[in-house]
Amino acid sequence: MAVQTAQADTFAALRDCFTADLADLIGDEPPRDPTPNAFIDMVERVRDILASSSIGSWQDAGEELDSAATYLTDALTEPGADQPVLLARARTHLRDAVETAS
Repeated sequence: MAVQTAQADTFAALRDCFTADLADLIGDEPPRDPTPNAFIDMVERVRDILASSSIGSWQDAGEELDSAATYLTDALTEPGADQPVLLARARTHLRDAVETAS
């Protein structure tokens, strides 16, 4: 139970940290308290928009978001996966995507 709580807290921290930045990248309003699945959907939506751009740095950011979405999804769905490691990798890709696209 403590592991699930820690995972939920870490996921919530990622969501709280990156939701506004991701919404800003596409000129959208950040959702309030999105569920983990809604946050992943948002990451994928921003990824698709940036990846389809003709701007190189946005395409690079889209690739970072693709990796982040994969790690976030695996952290939620893979039984026995090392969630702290997956969430740490997702955080790195989210941070790099925001920095690259800004």
